[in-house]
Amino acid sequence: MSYKNSNRAIFTPLIISISIVVGIFAGRMLSGPQAVMPTSGERQTYGKLDMIISMIDKNYVDTVDSRKMVEDAIPSLLKKLDPHTVYIPSKDFENVNEDLRGNFGGIGVQFIMHRDTVAVVKVVPNGPSQLAGIIDGDRIVKVNDTIIAGKKMSNTKIMSMMRGKIGTKIKITIARKGKKKLINKTIDRGAIPLTSVDVAYMMDEEIGYIKVSKFAMDTYDEFFKGLNKLKEKGMKKLIIDLRENTGGFLGNAINMINEFLPDQKLIVYTEGKASNRTDFLSNGNGKFQDLPIAVLIDEASASASEILAGAVQDNDRGYIIGRRSFGKGLVQEQRRLPDGSALRLTVSRYYTPSGRCIQKSYKNGKKDYYSEIYKRFEHGEFSERDSIHLNDSLKYKTVNGRTVYGGGGIMPDVFIPIDTLGISTYLRKLMTKAIVYRFSFDYVDSHRKDFVNRRDYKSILEYIKKQNLIDQLVVFAKKEGVKRDSKGLKHSREIIETRLYAYIARHLIDNDGYYPIIRNIDNTLNKAYDVIKEGKPLK
Repeated sequence: MSYKNSNRAIFTPLIISISIVVGIFAGRMLSGPQAVMPTSGERQTYGKLDMIISMIDKNYVDTVDSRKMVEDAIPSLLKKLDPHTVYIPSKDFENVNEDLRGNFGGIGVQFIMHRDTVAVVKVVPNGPSQLAGIIDGDRIVKVNDTIIAGKKMSNTKIMSMMRGKIGTKIKITIARKGKKKLINKTIDRGAIPLTSVDVAYMMDEEIGYIKVSKFAMDTYDEFFKGLNKLKEKGMKKLIIDLRENTGGFLGNAINMINEFLPDQKLIVYTEGKASNRTDFLSNGNGKFQDLPIAVLIDEASASASEILAGAVQDNDRGYIIGRRSFGKGLVQEQRRLPDGSALRLTVSRYYTPSGRCIQKSYKNGKKDYYSEIYKRFEHGEFSERDSIHLNDSLKYKTVNGRTVYGGGGIMPDVFIPIDTLGISTYLRKLMTKAIVYRFSFDYVDSHRKDFVNRRDYKSILEYIKKQNLIDQLVVFAKKEGVKRDSKGLKHSREIIETRLYAYIARHLIDNDGYYPIIRNIDNTLNKAYDVIKEGKPLK
């Protein structure tokens, strides 16, 4: 789940660093070009490696696993290169690429481990589980012949049991509230869509909001569908939220920004030692060329997110609002190897229309590269724009002559500090133990009948505001080991209450309920709303 503004300050920058390490992907995923014949010097180098492996395999005093030796040696070979050139073993290939492909074979449920039992939070509409009769709130007791209820199992383990090849069958035994006997279901695994546009909704009569969480295979199609949905509802201005979006496919970012630019505007260009400069230009077919836009970024916005933000900024197309982005300006090509493994190799750099390469330094190695987020936090960059070091030698000009900077991320036009107002020790304890989230599920699970006819966030909010849920939450938290802290509760009440309401709405109607409610404590979004509402020209 995401931690925004004041809530994210609780765990910043730890969550940011972890999410970037896990989630950051190449700006461009392409199959590699045809192999080029090596020179004589290269043949000697490659031959030497082969000879050493062969000598060890045939003549070493003990028996060794030469295949494992090669697998272990490859990461060392790549260690001196950039942080985004990586080797993907064949056993990991499917899982690594699954997130960007956009679908996988599964049963179609969102779940949590609730009191040592897998509880279904949400059934994917029209997915395999819904077709088999699984409903929200069901407890999964057994998968095939393996009992999972009452056992401490990781989410990763549970997911691996649920997933499999599309079309294969899986037997699920569930416990359902109100039913004395266990229920057996046989489910045909199906293609489960992994959406990358979390929500598209109208903030008021004219301002639309769209949240893009990653740039996956189908992101542009989802994005375009969201834009049309908002247009039908009267959208006159748009906020695009790319916070915590660590990137993905370059092509989707290009197609998305193309919707907002007139013909023959430079979106991005790439160039490398073995790759000639390639310009990506708008084609003039965009349906939203005159729509005022603002783009939200933060320190976890990377790669394709930075391409989109950079194109908007350099073409003076809209406001960039938030905090400096991550700083990934390298392009990778994914090349499959004969044994099913792959090399994700950096082949070029990308440059924004003004000529900026926003790749930050990686000369001190991967550890320093990713922990640089901590340094920003320590130096006060999350709090003060003035603390950001802007190098005069890295000045560039936008289409209309505004000054922008390269050398490490996209600098926002409007800086928004991380919001620490309302943070308390009590709130930290609640969030660390996921008390608010767990209570929200408990509450919904016990009151589903009260929400049968409430299918929009306003009616849900109207009802739950009358239920005195904070007092119930405090009692629940005490049972879970977090004692009442009246001072902390008073200080953090707005955050706790808003997040609780947002979680309840998410359990009931997914992100269409969550985002409109969480906006109440989203300082960056609210500032962006004011900026685009006012409509002042860029300076």
